[in-house]
Amino acid sequence: MLQSPKFLQSSARRLLPPTPQPPPPVLQVPGVPTSSSFPSIKQCCKLSRRELAIRSNSLLLLLLGSQSIEAFLPSKAEAEEDVVDTSRNEQEENSTATPTCGDKTPTNRVFLDISIDGEPVGRIVIGLQEDDAPVGAARFRNLVSGAAGVSYRRKEFVKITPNYVQHGGVRSYGVDAELAKSTGTSLEVDKLTEEWERVYEKCSGIKNKAGTVGIIVRDPSKPPPKIKLVARQGKLEIDQEEVGTAPNGTEFVISTRDSPELDASALVVGRVLEGMEVVERLGQVKTVQENTSSPYFRVAKLIGDKRAVVAERGFNRPYAKVVVTNCGLMQ
Repeated sequence: MLQSPKFLQSSARRLLPPTPQPPPPVLQVPGVPTSSSFPSIKQCCKLSRRELAIRSNSLLLLLLGSQSIEAFLPSKAEAEEDVVDTSRNEQEENSTATPTCGDKTPTNRVFLDISIDGEPVGRIVIGLQEDDAPVGAARFRNLVSGAAGVSYRRKEFVKITPNYVQHGGVRSYGVDAELAKSTGTSLEVDKLTEEWERVYEKCSGIKNKAGTVGIIVRDPSKPPPKIKLVARQGKLEIDQEEVGTAPNGTEFVISTRDSPELDASALVVGRVLEGMEVVERLGQVKTVQENTSSPYFRVAKLIGDKRAVVAERGFNRPYAKVVVTNCGLMQ
């Protein structure tokens, strides 16, 4: 049985989907983006949780770093202020410190004429510091002028090192030498030692600087006296035996460079005023090579072999004959 055309049209209309309604018109406002731009903004600003966590942590670290830098800057400024204050205090202390022994004003002047193997090489003029070392300066002045009956004239330099040259002095010094032989002590040398102790405590820094002149008053390497039992009048008594000979206060040294190794033995009594080139020429004289590093010498020195002592005296001794040909006071 055939259906009518009207019935077919109505059924076809029911099967077809409804026609979608057109969207309402969008009102265009100047300066405001339309709805078509929102998806792009959402797309560019869309972040995952991982990226958001990383960026937030980076911002937190940056914030903490800026705070730590701000906190460090004041402390650094305070540290710089402390350093400046410390340097100022040190400068004030240095300015008020006791002047070194080499900065003293000389009083009298003496001279030494020097020759090497009979050839004159020049004159050394020395200014004495009698205000600071009166005992030592007076002793040196008397030995130069010959007021004590002996002088440095025709006496040799016995030791030349890179830092100083040393004169051998004289073997005896009048009544003082006779007293030393009979009693084992020397009043004049004791006075020199006391003066050395006073100057050593008073003066700061290196005493024997380049150009200074000093008298050898003590030997820091000298061993202590040996203690032994001696029978006297039927009784045993303790006696002390001196080992080696102590300096007699007549040897002197002239420093060509700063010589802190001399501070423990030499009393500074003056300074070279003229003729430093003569002293430097003396320092260029060839000498016996020092051999203290030899194991044989060390063993011999350790066991007290006298041959080691004799050999040690020859170290740094000049091959040439360096002599004081003339000496005296300058008017």
